[in-house]
Amino acid sequence: MKVLATNIGERKVIQWKNKSVETGIYKYPTNGSIFLGEEDVEDDAVVDRKHHGGSEQAVYGYSAQHYVYFKDLHPNLDWEFGMFGENLTFDELDEENITVGSTYQLGQCLLEVTKPRQPCFKLGIRFETQTIVKQFWNSTKSGIYFKVLKTGKVETGDILIPENIKKDTQTIAEVYNTKK
Repeated sequence: MKVLATNIGERKVIQWKNKSVETGIYKYPTNGSIFLGEEDVEDDAVVDRKHHGGSEQAVYGYSAQHYVYFKDLHPNLDWEFGMFGENLTFDELDEENITVGSTYQLGQCLLEVTKPRQPCFKLGIRFETQTIVKQFWNSTKSGIYFKVLKTGKVETGDILIPENIKKDTQTIAEVYNTKK
């Protein structure tokens, strides 16, 4: 599982249903490494601290393989990594096999798998249609939140190396399916 892109975003105000909404979902690939902190990714906007960031959701990873599925459903968008609001885009990240509590080495960091992402209306804003939220829920392509056990830098090309794989816990897909 190799990092294809490191993505960060700035705080952005958008109009939705005649209201101003602040979001950090507009993430774009960087040209260098990013620093994974205990609560979030350095220089990455986390607007809604109730639902994003914090130790259990410090870093969000998503699989480039999932992009193919969603590109077929939304072919007219300008596709680039970071579309799902992920900090790390991996060549593959399989929610059906990765288990909660497992730990991985990545770059200078040690990460622990915590939970799947639950989509909200801001994903629909990013995709310019709220239909993506239901499509996202109806798949197991949730992406994975990580806790940062050891902070440090991560860059494109770094490999997610298994350290301690939990065999007695649910997979991310199993947890995601119980949240629906």
